[in-house]
Amino acid sequence: MELNLQELNATEFPVPVELEDNIAITSLSQLYNWGRRNSMWPMLFGLACCAIEMIATASSRFDFSRFGFEVMRATPRQADLMIVSGTVTKKMVVPIVRLYNQMPEPKYVLAMGACASGGGPFKEGYNVVSGMDKYLPVDVYVPGCPPTPQALLYGMIALQRKIDGQSIANGDDVPWYGVGPAEPTPVPVLGPDIIDPRQMDMIRRQAESAARDMGLLGSRELPAITQMVAAKAETAEAVAEAAPADTDALNVVLPTGGTPWAEAEDIREKRRLRALARKALRASRRAAQAEGE
Repeated sequence: MELNLQELNATEFPVPVELEDNIAITSLSQLYNWGRRNSMWPMLFGLACCAIEMIATASSRFDFSRFGFEVMRATPRQADLMIVSGTVTKKMVVPIVRLYNQMPEPKYVLAMGACASGGGPFKEGYNVVSGMDKYLPVDVYVPGCPPTPQALLYGMIALQRKIDGQSIANGDDVPWYGVGPAEPTPVPVLGPDIIDPRQMDMIRRQAESAARDMGLLGSRELPAITQMVAAKAETAEAVAEAAPADTDALNVVLPTGGTPWAEAEDIREKRRLRALARKALRASRRAAQAEGE
């Protein structure tokens, strides 16, 4: 990217006119941000249909390398931008958070599409996360289902503008330069449902409260029709258990003089012979037709 020295010289420190084309006065934050915004390396992974648009944005027709995003990295150790492209299921959010923790700082997250931003058309689904921002700090949202490559480029440019406004001196803007190492994002726990470890205290308090109030809750009686059906079922089961076993059930003789299984075998044999006869008849008709031609 080509620097505009005249913009850099628009500071409180005057620069002689004859030196404006040779000298630039800027801050360390601006210089640092200029280097970061033009060397973003996105992480290479996709989740659903949005990934196809992301791949198209990286191809030659749109080529987001022109904007400083360069090549996509296949490892989180060499990436500083995570593009969450597609539907995030509760099973997939666990490795996504783990990969985010493996990325070096500074790092950013871009939620691409309606699914990654808020659940999309699957928001009410039992297996879909209603927005990636529930587990990771999302910097830019790109709407669409799926968004076009132009929309993704606009979201990347918006991320660059956000980086331009950050200051190294402000710890709130760049938390990775704060005091001490940054805390990793808690990895969700996948069980019967997805659980955020940051909510464990609240879940524990609710469980303890429900356990204390369990004794105060009355048991609801079943409707009369349900009680009647249950009583009939218990009566029929008791009668069946009390009835003696019929030892002659296997010695039944049909009027034809044979047992039921022998009768069934005879029926199957007759069907097989009839099928063979029909097959032979069709073959003879085809042979007669061939001779006539």
